[in-house]
Amino acid sequence: MNINIQSFLLNEEATLFDALKVIDSNAQGICFIVDEQGKLTGILTDGDIRRALLKSNTVDTPVKLVMNMNFNALPLGTPAELINSALNDKIRHIPLIDEAGKLIDFASRSRTRRIPIMQPSLSGNEVKYVTDCVQTGWISSQGSYVKQFEKMFAEYCGVPYALACSNGTTALHLALASLGIGPGDEVIVPDYTFAASINAILYTGATPVLVDIDRTSWTIDIDSVKTAITDKTKAIMPVHIYGHVCDMDALTKLAAINNIQIVEDCAESLGSFYRKQASGVFGAVGAFSFFGNKTITTGEGGMLIFKDKETYERASVLRDHGMSKTKRYWHDHVGYNYRMTNLQAAIGVAQMERIEEILQLKRNIAKTYNKAFSHFEGLQLHGEKSETINSYWLYTMIVNPGFGVTRNEMIERLSKNGIEGRPAFYPLHEMPVYAKEEFIRGREFPNSKYVSENALSLPSYVDLTDEEMSSVIKSVEMAFAVKAINIELT
Repeated sequence: MNINIQSFLLNEEATLFDALKVIDSNAQGICFIVDEQGKLTGILTDGDIRRALLKSNTVDTPVKLVMNMNFNALPLGTPAELINSALNDKIRHIPLIDEAGKLIDFASRSRTRRIPIMQPSLSGNEVKYVTDCVQTGWISSQGSYVKQFEKMFAEYCGVPYALACSNGTTALHLALASLGIGPGDEVIVPDYTFAASINAILYTGATPVLVDIDRTSWTIDIDSVKTAITDKTKAIMPVHIYGHVCDMDALTKLAAINNIQIVEDCAESLGSFYRKQASGVFGAVGAFSFFGNKTITTGEGGMLIFKDKETYERASVLRDHGMSKTKRYWHDHVGYNYRMTNLQAAIGVAQMERIEEILQLKRNIAKTYNKAFSHFEGLQLHGEKSETINSYWLYTMIVNPGFGVTRNEMIERLSKNGIEGRPAFYPLHEMPVYAKEEFIRGREFPNSKYVSENALSLPSYVDLTDEEMSSVIKSVEMAFAVKAINIELT
């Protein structure tokens, strides 16, 4: 990380107010006190300042009267393993000094490794199965791992049919095409979702109709769907955002009354359940993604699940160039090459072997975060609405700007501590390519806009360690603590 050590320094004559400004700007909760020669004489943290104020010190108190002079420092050039062994939950920063005691740099966990939002967990049989593909020569879409992956996935979801695809976007497109949706048709889709959802609709020539989301679950709002239905509406695409399943009881009833198909966008919801049923089983088709940041991955890749054999078979033909199943190189339809390779499927099989372990680890991460953040009024956690089990694909929360810290400020603070924080998706209606009157029709999207402007995703990958989670939690807590001190001083 490129951190300017000067942004952490104060002289001995500086005040607590000066220290607070330095700590606020560097977002790491610490400053270093040096004499005129640059020799390190003390350390001061946001906790030290708070304790000093509670002991009747004022903001004008010189830092030299309250700084910690009993600090741990190491010589510049100390081996990384020795530095790491000195860092712990209480000692999060180690000053690095030269022979004269002059502060040259400092070390922390965040300066040795950046904690990313997501990364794949490939600790099972992935290498073994991919090697098998290479050694046997079965690397295209014709290998046995594709069928095995489809079978395992269908069994996990509790459906009779699954069809592997090249990625999650092609899965959505193929789902719509298999239902015969095309020009002249309308498909209702939430305004708050990744662009793949609306793009797949546009690929078919149908018209996407944008609606707002629910303020609590951030999934498609049922009342908004009701007002958007016309005689051209052929499908509804609920998106199970960040792993939270939509209100599928209300949606399926509404769809049945109006003779509308449901295509579930499950790109983010593998392992999520509604009334003890897997996401993706409520509509005509469920579409999943296996991009590198998803709950399980094949690098790229997607999957469709079906209850109806006829729809499954139609999708299977369209996936394979529209070619006849009985007459080779005879094409009955204008199809697509949306097939998954055997190499991808081999990784998918290995991932499915660990699916329960992966999901449990994801839920454990969410449980830890929920426990840590539940007492902050300034945070709205995603959680789980009644009858749902959230797979917590990506742990996401609302940072309420009314409590002193904005979402973007939080991302900046996390970044300075070596932690990736990700902002939410932009509302579809705000992007010119989708801001068409026939898509919006005068509707407003206050909930979509609110979530987009204030939602923040935290590191959520399966192999996230307790130590890394502790760093994330402390960085979030520190942001609120520093703001709280600022409020007390003003």
